[in-house]
Formats: sequence, C-alpha cells, structure tokens
Amino acid sequence: MVFPAGPTSAVREAFRDVFEQRYTEVVVYGDKDGETVLHEGAIRIRADGWIELPTGRLLSPGAVHHIDVRTE
Repeated sequence: MVFPAGPTSAVREAFRDVFEQRYTEVVVYGDKDGETVLHEGAIRIRADGWIELPTGRLLSPGAVHHIDVRTE
C-alpha cells in the first residue's frame, strides 16, 4: 500500500510550526559570563533542540549556554 505524501507533509509542517522557532537577531553564547559568542544573527531553533544557522551549520544544545534575543 502506498500513502500519499501530502498528509504526512502537512502534519510535519504543523509540528514544525508548533515546535520550531525562528529569530532574526540573536546572540548565542557558549558560557554563563557571555564571553564566548558562538553566533550573532538569525537562527532557527529546531524541534530537537539543535540551533540551525543560516549557513546550514548546527550548534549542539550542549554547546549553547543561553541565547539573547535582540528586540528593536
């Protein structure tokens, strides 16, 4: 039996909208004191906790201490 791709894709998109977040201006820190900046700019926080950068590179949840979201 073959299932159509449409419904599965729709469910996947719905979960992505609920569990993933995108930010345009953040600073990602690797330490408590804020001395180690891992990234500045846009990110996507994936449902599995990994941080995706615009280049496609991923930051492990274990490498990130905290994220400051810039608001203007």
